[in-house]
Amino acid sequence: MALTKYGWILALITIFFTVSSFMNGANDVANSYATSVAARTLTMPQVGILAMITEFVGAVALGNRVTSTIKNGIIDIDRFEGNPGALMLAMGSAEMGNAIWLSFATSIGYPVSTTQTIVGSLIGVGIAADSQVTWEWDDGSVSQVAASWAIAPVLAGCFAAILFATVKFGVLERRDPFKNGLRAIPIYLAFTCACLALFIVVEAPGAPSLEDFGGGKATGIVLGVFFGILALAYIFFVPYIHRRLVKQDARIKFYHLPLGPLLWKENPYIYYPANADGPVVIDYYENAYSADSSVENLPESPDASEKDVKTADASALEKANPLLVPTARKRVIEPEERFLAPTKHLSIANPSRLFSLVKYFLFQGVTRDCVSHATPHLMATHARAKKYDNRAEHLFTYAQVLSAMLMSIAHGSNDVANAIGPWAAAYSTYRANEVATKVPTPVWALVIAGFLLGAGFWFFGFKIIRALGNRITQMSPARGFSMELGAAITVLLASRLGLPVSTTQCLTGATVGVALMNFDVKAVNWRQVAFIFSGWILTLPCAALVSGLVMGMALNTPHL
Repeated sequence: MALTKYGWILALITIFFTVSSFMNGANDVANSYATSVAARTLTMPQVGILAMITEFVGAVALGNRVTSTIKNGIIDIDRFEGNPGALMLAMGSAEMGNAIWLSFATSIGYPVSTTQTIVGSLIGVGIAADSQVTWEWDDGSVSQVAASWAIAPVLAGCFAAILFATVKFGVLERRDPFKNGLRAIPIYLAFTCACLALFIVVEAPGAPSLEDFGGGKATGIVLGVFFGILALAYIFFVPYIHRRLVKQDARIKFYHLPLGPLLWKENPYIYYPANADGPVVIDYYENAYSADSSVENLPESPDASEKDVKTADASALEKANPLLVPTARKRVIEPEERFLAPTKHLSIANPSRLFSLVKYFLFQGVTRDCVSHATPHLMATHARAKKYDNRAEHLFTYAQVLSAMLMSIAHGSNDVANAIGPWAAAYSTYRANEVATKVPTPVWALVIAGFLLGAGFWFFGFKIIRALGNRITQMSPARGFSMELGAAITVLLASRLGLPVSTTQCLTGATVGVALMNFDVKAVNWRQVAFIFSGWILTLPCAALVSGLVMGMALNTPHL
C-alpha cells in the first residue's frame, strides 16, 4: 500500500529531481565538449545537438536499471529501518541540496563534480538524521573524496602530458608536420577507440568486473577494435584527408567519408558537394582576444592590465612561425543583439517581438560566444603557447570529436544516477511502504533524466564551456584530443583502483598538464585554475550544509 500521506514529499522530490538533472547537464556535460568548442573543432549549436543525443543514449540505453539509492554507501541506511517516511524526507533533502548547489555553481561558472555534490548532500542528511557517515578511508568514503581533489587532476595531467608529448614531438614539431600527421592519425584514431572500448566494457552499468569478464576477452576486444579501426582509417579516412587537404578540395566534407577509395580518383563523383570556394581548413589559432567582446570578463587584479598587455603584444608572437601568427578575431554577435535588439522597439504584444523572444529563449544557450575573451591577461597567456600547422591540427579534430561523444555517452550512463538515485529511492519507498536500498529505476524516469541532461547543456552549458576552455590556456585540436583522452584514461584507471574521481577534476588536470608542455608555467591561467579548484573544495561542505539544514529543520519542526 502506497504512503499516500507522504505524497507531497514525493511531489517536492520530483521537482528537485528535474532541477538536479537539468543542472547536472548544464554543469557536467560540458566536460565532454569544452575542449572541442574552445579549439574551434565544433560550434556551440553542433555541440548542443550532439549533447542532446549522446546524453539521452547514454542514460536510456546504458543507464543502470538498478540504482544505488545511497551513493557509495556514504551513510548507514539502517537508521531509517521501519520509518519509510523519514527515508523519503532524507532523500528529498538530499535532492534539494543537490539541486540548489548545482544551480548556484552553474550560474557563476563553477565546474563542480556532480558525484561529489550528491555525496555532500547525503553527508548533510546523514549528520542531521544522526546516521553513521563513512569518514575513514574506504570505497567512496569522505576521505577518498577529499583525496581525489589532488589525485584526479595530477594523474590526468600526467597522462595527458605524455600523450601530447607523443603528438608534439612525433608530429607537430617535425620538419613536415602534416605529412607525419597523416601517417600517425590512423594510429591515434585506433588507440582512442580501443581505450574507449575498454572503458565501456569495464565501466558500463551492469557489466561484469574485469576479473569475471576475463582478461583474455577484454584484450581480444581492445585489440580487435584497434586493428579494425586502423584498417577502416586507412581505407576511408586517409583518402578523404588526402582529397580535402592535399588536393585542397573544399567541396569535400565529413559526410563524404563513406566514399573512401573512390576519392583517390582524379575526378570522383561527389554527392551534395560543399562550396568549392570555401575554406579547406579554418585558422585554429585565430586570436580569441576582442576588446569589444561582450563575454564576461574574469576577475582581474588592479595592476594586471598594463603588465599583461605588454606581454601579449605582437612581439610575443614573433617567437613562433610568423606564418602562424593568429589573425584578428571578428566580433561575435551575442543572442541579445541577434534576437532581441531588432524588435526591441516593438510592443510586447507584437507577433514579431513575441517570435524573437521565443527564438531567444530556445537558442540563447547555443549561440553565445564561448571562444572570445576581453582579458589582456588571457591574451598574454595564449601568446606563450606555440602555434602549429593548421593542417596538422585539423587531422586531430576527428579523434577529438569521437572521444568527446563517447565520453558524453559514458557520462549519461553513469552520472544519471546522481540525480535519479534519491528520487528512485523515494518513489520505490512511496509505492512499497517500506525502506528500499536497491530499486529498479523505471525506464520512463531514465528517459526524462536523459532528456533533461541534454536540455540542461543546451540552455546553460555555455557557462562551463567558457570556464574549462580558453580561459585556462590556448586550445587547439591536438591539445584538446590529448586532454580528452588523458582524462578518459584517468577515469578508467581510477575506477579500477576504487578512487571516486570526477570527470571535471580529470579534465581540468589534463588541461593544465597539456598546457605545461609548452614548458612555460605562464602558459596556464592560474587564476582560473584556482577559481575552479575552490569550487571543488566548496562543493562537499556547501551541499552538505544545505541538505543538512533542510533535513534538520524538517525533523525538528514544531507542530500543533
